[in-house]
Amino acid sequence: MTPLHFTKRYPTPERTAAAARHYRWIGQHVKPLRQPALISTGSDSLTFEWIEGRPVRPEDLPHMAELLGRAHGAAWSSDLHTASLNTPHCFQDGTAFDDYLGPREAALRRRHAQGYLPDNVSLNAMLRLLEETAQGPSAFYKDSNPRNFIITNAGDIVTVDTDDLSLAPMGYDLAKLIATLHLTYGPLTEQAINGSLFAYNASAGCYGARLAATDRERLDDFLVVHAVLTAPYVGRNGYRYSWPIGPRLRGTS
Repeated sequence: MTPLHFTKRYPTPERTAAAARHYRWIGQHVKPLRQPALISTGSDSLTFEWIEGRPVRPEDLPHMAELLGRAHGAAWSSDLHTASLNTPHCFQDGTAFDDYLGPREAALRRRHAQGYLPDNVSLNAMLRLLEETAQGPSAFYKDSNPRNFIITNAGDIVTVDTDDLSLAPMGYDLAKLIATLHLTYGPLTEQAINGSLFAYNASAGCYGARLAATDRERLDDFLVVHAVLTAPYVGRNGYRYSWPIGPRLRGTS
């Protein structure tokens, strides 16, 4: 028998409240994204409508890219056009979700301490690359891995796990989806990646021409960042394929 709801628990009331706040922000400012109905809120839990379906697969990438472009364009048009990538974004109640640079700089330093960046040269190269990508209009990041979307039997796309949001440049969350599809299913073709970027820019550009400026070089920069940040999860959580380490990741260019 199919369950009617799903209850997700959180370690603290503060984390619960933040997750509910992010859910509401998506509902208010990112109309293209459909989320499960939030049925009830407890001190340490949220209960959602149960959605039957499957995770995203590589063949879904064109449709997903178009959806992410519309989602990021809508968020920029509704709320993020005044946001700065280097400053946490404030909600009306005075709380905020994270900026782009701060958390990722800290995460890269952790990857260095964990041995995923072998030396200070590699770390400094990654920090420079991260700084270079902190440009352009603000979108949001919601960890677009294949498991965080559900494709229903009717072909609808439902977005789940919006607990943690941060600011990010346009195209950054598309790169996360591409990276994690690679880690889950194996390398994607160049045609698939380029086609997804075209679909993303086309749909984002409907909200403003400057939102359609993610080129392949910028996308590849994002993919390098994601390769390092996701490195500890290879072999876990369904990530069966490793990401090839190129010269920029080794800090040699």
